[in-house]
Amino acid sequence: MAYEVENFARDVIEKSRQLPVVVDFWAEWCGPCRVLGPTIEALAQKNENRWVLIKVDTEKNPDIAQQYGIRSIPAVKMFVDGEVKDEFVGALPERMIEQWLEKALPSPNRHRLMEAEELIRNGRHKQAEMLLEEIVRAEPQNHTALFLLAQMFVSVDPARALAVLEPIQEDSGHYDLAEALRIFARLFSQHNHPETLPEHAAKKTYLQAISDLRRDEFGPALEGFIETLRDYRSYDEGGGRRACVAIFKILGEDHELTRRYRRPFSNALYA
Repeated sequence: MAYEVENFARDVIEKSRQLPVVVDFWAEWCGPCRVLGPTIEALAQKNENRWVLIKVDTEKNPDIAQQYGIRSIPAVKMFVDGEVKDEFVGALPERMIEQWLEKALPSPNRHRLMEAEELIRNGRHKQAEMLLEEIVRAEPQNHTALFLLAQMFVSVDPARALAVLEPIQEDSGHYDLAEALRIFARLFSQHNHPETLPEHAAKKTYLQAISDLRRDEFGPALEGFIETLRDYRSYDEGGGRRACVAIFKILGEDHELTRRYRRPFSNALYA
């Protein structure tokens, strides 16, 4: 069979560093495998520039099947950069396989995205912006590139950041991060127009917290928003709560500041 594996390390692991490799684990005796096989082979022919299909007969390659925990067939795994990225089990219909592929396939610009992230880390923001805009022109629905662009714009041009984030909706894996960045953008817009905020003793602390956030001073920003919660929990319709949750989301649950401020935040929120 044209797609049958010859050397797994070469055909799958090494090849997946160039193109995603979809591996179909099957056997001759398996009825559902005979249903899935022609469907996935036809899709491979239609998408030969985006991914490669390799078929592994589990009867002839029991060691490979055992290594990857194959307990039921057909089983399909996608390999990217030498690792399993996604998988499914069973003879799915063509439309569902196409949906799985669209969700699981990495961007063809993933290496350029890594380059853009490196440029951002090194403070070369203009070069990163140009590269990200090129990626978005080629892939208007590349949500990683859109998020990175918006993250670069949010403190200087909140309205532009909101516009860039518009395509990232609830069905996106980037939705939660995009929502956090939208909260940042609205806070920075308020910072630009402080007269839009209600007059209250908490206003000064709240504005200072936004200012700290704008400079990526996340610790002082969290302290300020938590102090606002203690003083007047409902200020800006609960803006302090939204701001803290957004910061935790952007930093990640394992970040030192998230761990440090999670309890004071909860105490202020529920005191």
